[in-house]
Amino acid sequence: MMSYEINKETEKQLFFHNYTRLPLAITHGEGTYLFSADGSRYLDMISGIGVNALGYGDKRIINAIAEQAQKIIHASNLFMLEPQFKLAEKLLEISGLSKIFFANSGTEAVEAAIKLSRKWAAQSDNAGRKEIVSLSNCFHGRTYGAMSLTDKPKYLEGYDPLLPGTANVSFNDINDLEATVSDKTAAVFVEFVQGEGGVHKVSPEFTDALKTLRQKHGFLLVADEIQAGCGRTGNFFSYMPFDIEPDLVCLAKPLGGGLPLSAVIGSQKVEDVFAAGNHGTTFGGNPVACAAGLALINAIYEDNLMEKAVETGEWIGEALETLAAKHSQIQDIRQYGLMIGATVNRDASYYVQEALKRKVLLNATNGNVVRLLPPLTINREDAQHCIDCLDEIFSEEAEN
Repeated sequence: MMSYEINKETEKQLFFHNYTRLPLAITHGEGTYLFSADGSRYLDMISGIGVNALGYGDKRIINAIAEQAQKIIHASNLFMLEPQFKLAEKLLEISGLSKIFFANSGTEAVEAAIKLSRKWAAQSDNAGRKEIVSLSNCFHGRTYGAMSLTDKPKYLEGYDPLLPGTANVSFNDINDLEATVSDKTAAVFVEFVQGEGGVHKVSPEFTDALKTLRQKHGFLLVADEIQAGCGRTGNFFSYMPFDIEPDLVCLAKPLGGGLPLSAVIGSQKVEDVFAAGNHGTTFGGNPVACAAGLALINAIYEDNLMEKAVETGEWIGEALETLAAKHSQIQDIRQYGLMIGATVNRDASYYVQEALKRKVLLNATNGNVVRLLPPLTINREDAQHCIDCLDEIFSEEAEN
């Protein structure tokens, strides 16, 4: 076995070149901070790309994992497992929906929802109802079905042919929606707040049109809550402020408290579509991940983290607006709870690298958007530290 050091050169030797990793060897985390091998401390405004909702080292998550791991780590879905039952009951209570399927990742949840949608359509009296529709600028995952719904050329190049029977509607374009959906539409997938697309929210008018067209054509509505769910926007699900109920909800990222876990939650309309053997997973609903997921959800409610996401998010949004008035590099601010995007006038990766020099971890998405996805537990002092860092970067940039 080859010896190795954790650095960029060894990374090139060991791995496919999928990731543009930051030059940090992370050893551990504490609260809202990550620590590198050289002892440096970094304020984490990414939280594992929205996964670590409670930050790092929350004892409730750690204890739930340890307690369940001592009982059984894996058994498969051949058996009934108590942590699955408890988490399923909690998610159905929160959503008001009917049935649940556990998987491992967001893209797997989307794949399951695609399959369920087409299976549902095949059981209807409309043999032509096969089309799956998504919105422009969306991101639903990396597997073939999920990727086929994703309207991002950089993720699609070289992978043709994609899944047939898919279509895109321009984001918040009611006319395009009306022209695209029909009696041939099986399902429409919607991120009510787009994350990878730059933190954009579906308009109430578009949602009303979607609701009317669903009544007319009878398609399923699938809410992709993979990044926006579990309280990040100030509601447990980002669709909740709208007067609409999805037929399917895809949930992942923070759900497992840092462990791989996702879910598809379905309404009564689809509760009998899947029969034994129609779909499955070896690891989905792992008992340790489910135990961590239950601890996560309980903590969100116990600590009033959705309310705190609203309060802290609004404070960060206002602070960014103040920066925008001072610095012309900032073009637009979008803030929904602790899901925050700032459009800038250059490639946002520049600000990621500059913040890294100041030991603050930011994220760039959609080319020119600085995205903030801090833990829901972030306090005002740490939020101010992030704002001060950005202020310094913008000021130095203007001087040079």
